[in-house]
Amino acid sequence: MGEPRIREALDGVPDYRPGRPPSTTDGRVPYKLSSNENPYPPLPGVLDAVDAAARHVNRYPDMGAVALYEALAHHHAVPTTDLAAATGSVAVLYHLLQATCEPGDEVVYAWRSFEAYPIAVRLVGATPVEVPLTMTAEHDLDAMLAAITPRTRVVLVCTPNNPTGPAVPPGALASFVAAVPDDVLVVVDEAYAEFVRHAPGVEGLAALEHYRARGNVVVLRTFSKAYGLAGLRVGYAVAPARIASAVRKVALPFGVSDLAQAAAVASLAAEKELLERVDAVVAERERTVQAVRAAGWSVPDTQANFFWLPAGERTLEVAEAFGRDGLAVRPFPGDGIRITIGEPDANDRVVAVLRRTSATG
Repeated sequence: MGEPRIREALDGVPDYRPGRPPSTTDGRVPYKLSSNENPYPPLPGVLDAVDAAARHVNRYPDMGAVALYEALAHHHAVPTTDLAAATGSVAVLYHLLQATCEPGDEVVYAWRSFEAYPIAVRLVGATPVEVPLTMTAEHDLDAMLAAITPRTRVVLVCTPNNPTGPAVPPGALASFVAAVPDDVLVVVDEAYAEFVRHAPGVEGLAALEHYRARGNVVVLRTFSKAYGLAGLRVGYAVAPARIASAVRKVALPFGVSDLAQAAAVASLAAEKELLERVDAVVAERERTVQAVRAAGWSVPDTQANFFWLPAGERTLEVAEAFGRDGLAVRPFPGDGIRITIGEPDANDRVVAVLRRTSATG
């Protein structure tokens, strides 16, 4: 007797396994440092906007996201036709691949990078082409260019790179974008862009300038990280109008809730206060990474709201040490651990664990 068929593409997609919530037995506050969440809650004005929107949840959201698109268009100085929103930037990526890739097409990206990339690629039946990071956990842009073939449809550049932290220098990104064939889409995933602090003297065009200059560049952004709206799920693409239209066509109708739209618009209006909080996270990042390095651990340069601990074969052992101290971190077995910058007390506890745990085993 037969049974319903499931697409073969799903064979390469792992089941989601939620991490264990952090806990302590000594009364101390447990901290979740595994999801790169902003430790600050939304600003009061944002909560007021959400409260107002919540009074109308008997109605469908604005499917056209008119207010959100107008606010984003003003914020980035782009036309509303060049915007496409969805439930987080990862959903925008899924829709983008749905709109551009077919079975047999290839998608090139660095590895290790955002763990959703291989899943999203396989779900549309395309072939992932993973290019190893450099020894300093950065994108190897020359190798990525060499990996492009006539079957390549999309190249993903995650900057800062999740989970390792380094950002692609602006000049290097400019050279890379210029070298990619015009019929290959370059997707610059800037989920952590607000946390980037390039060294003095580092100059070059921002990703949005490449979108303005070329017809094959898309920039992904999110309100989940710097803006502290991870629980509401809203991200967006800035893309040439033809690409943005295709993304909107395949997006789930009414996907971005009115609460999320209202919170995003209010967050853009309160950007000055929000970016002050981002500066505080960056200061904690620098303090924490410096202390971790002083404890003997190697940490790549990070421009995000997390840092990478290349623990290798000891990854699970070290992650368990954090767990015993009430800290949930994100281990990648055999590679390393991604640790979110959280509250100062949480960061102090991270440093204390690593001072007690030998970097050499």
